[in-house]
Amino acid sequence: MTVRVLLTDDQPLVRAGLRVLMADAPDLEVVGEAGTGAEAVRLVKDARPDVVVMDLRMPGMDGIEATRIITGSGAARVLVLTTFDDDDHVYSSLRAGASGFLVKDMALEDILAAIRVVAAGDALIAPSVTRRLIEEFAARPRPASARRMPDGITARECEVLTLVGRGMSNAEIAAHLFISPATVKAHVARLFTKLGARDRVHLVIMAYETGLVSPPRRPCT
Repeated sequence: MTVRVLLTDDQPLVRAGLRVLMADAPDLEVVGEAGTGAEAVRLVKDARPDVVVMDLRMPGMDGIEATRIITGSGAARVLVLTTFDDDDHVYSSLRAGASGFLVKDMALEDILAAIRVVAAGDALIAPSVTRRLIEEFAARPRPASARRMPDGITARECEVLTLVGRGMSNAEIAAHLFISPATVKAHVARLFTKLGARDRVHLVIMAYETGLVSPPRRPCT
């Protein structure tokens, strides 16, 4: 199945580079380009992409607001492509509904792979990038009212959520807890249901918001 992609970035060279790269990928099709968030919102209705590759810093409507509108309507999934080291809006973009984010210095082949992952309904949040994201979270003041962990979350599920929030993959969690990867996958699936999370990205956000991965750390009890 061909994945329909809308490229959104205020830098024409970035869009051109991605378009050229995707021209050699038979399963990816660029169905439109936008230079602003407002233009992306308009084009989504006409071009009907499966995935919107979204920059965050753009004139007028930024990528965060555009992401919120697009994902809120269910029109497409959004994959943020930004400069993580100097962009403090990544967390807001995930809360707005983005299925993941990439940094612009990633290999182009990895960007294509990420688009496929998001189009398949999964989230893209590489463990190494997650760890950097958590460092950003930890450096920020705690929210005035942290989210309370819902009732019904077991101690083991709390442990798994903590490790997901620290950026560990299922295989790494399995090795850390001395359980099988299949068992980890089952715990993660139950966390999706109990927490109402759309994907792994939002589990990371919840781990942060409940205090599991930023000081002071709340113990699993």
